[in-house]
Amino acid sequence: MLVFTLALVVVAPARAAVGEQLVVSAAWPAAFTFDPSGRIFYGVRFTGEIRIFDPATQSDTLFYTLPDVATNGEQGLVGLALHPDYPDKPFVFAFYTRNTNGVENAVVRLTDTEGVGGRLKTLITLPAAAHHDGGVIHFGPDRRLYAVVGDNTKPASAQDLGTNRGKVLRMTATGGVPSDNPFPDSVVWSYGLRNSFGFTFDPQTGNLWETENGPECNDELNRIIGGGNFAWGPSETCAGQPPNNTNQDGPLPRLLPTAFYTPTIAPTGAAFCKGCGLGTSLNGRLIFGDWKNGDLHAVTLTGDRLGVASQTVFHHHSTGILAVERAPDRTLYFSDQNGIFQLVRTP
Repeated sequence: MLVFTLALVVVAPARAAVGEQLVVSAAWPAAFTFDPSGRIFYGVRFTGEIRIFDPATQSDTLFYTLPDVATNGEQGLVGLALHPDYPDKPFVFAFYTRNTNGVENAVVRLTDTEGVGGRLKTLITLPAAAHHDGGVIHFGPDRRLYAVVGDNTKPASAQDLGTNRGKVLRMTATGGVPSDNPFPDSVVWSYGLRNSFGFTFDPQTGNLWETENGPECNDELNRIIGGGNFAWGPSETCAGQPPNNTNQDGPLPRLLPTAFYTPTIAPTGAAFCKGCGLGTSLNGRLIFGDWKNGDLHAVTLTGDRLGVASQTVFHHHSTGILAVERAPDRTLYFSDQNGIFQLVRTP
């Protein structure tokens, strides 16, 4: 069953008039993004290749291969973003796990010179583990670079503000600490998180919404607040009253998810439908995928867009879903372990 923090209208899974078209055939494109012209920059998780697919010419070219990629467990090339002023500021950002002087996660910046990447610069390094690395990165409407970082299977670290594990991070485009971050001299934006594979910003409000993988219970959908404690930590248990049972650590107030899911679905990438061409029933809704069932979920927010009013499954894919992104023309795309697909309206 689905369990929620609020009394919601839960709509039974339905199939809207939505189909899919394969756009890019690739192995494990765990992260992808678009430039203003509609070209797709995508990362191949296990090789570290960043590639560019141009729908206008159907060309698929190598942009850059990240060095020393580590691929144990959930590691690899898992995050990709472009500078908000691209191509005037021709910077491409990636989150990946590497094995140089030991295994670490890194957010790096590359410079695009006529379609070829170079001048790799490391902005920040982070602890790595076989699991719970996180790694999704996006620029927010405030032009800051955000990253989700897992707890590395160390729940207590999610409550430790001295480490970047179990956090949402917010930094400048050069890896610096913005002056309006909630914790002095820290890129930490929020804490008390377990393991995330997706987040997005509401184009109507700028609010950050994040999907969260729980243990054997309580996958989550969170509205992230700067400085907020989302209360994951060493006291977690699937016994007792959900969702407090997995969110009972650290100082008050302890922020609970806006929705949670038991049995677990392993939620992943997320994006908003705003004029996405899939019909009025999906317009304005938060779309996220899941790895366990291959479903795409549509979430209707409350009138103030601070909570969840209802949700449904509107499309089923044959395998687990990785990333979900919105293109410059507002259409929606998603990826799985075999490629990148566009969502299309069907007759």
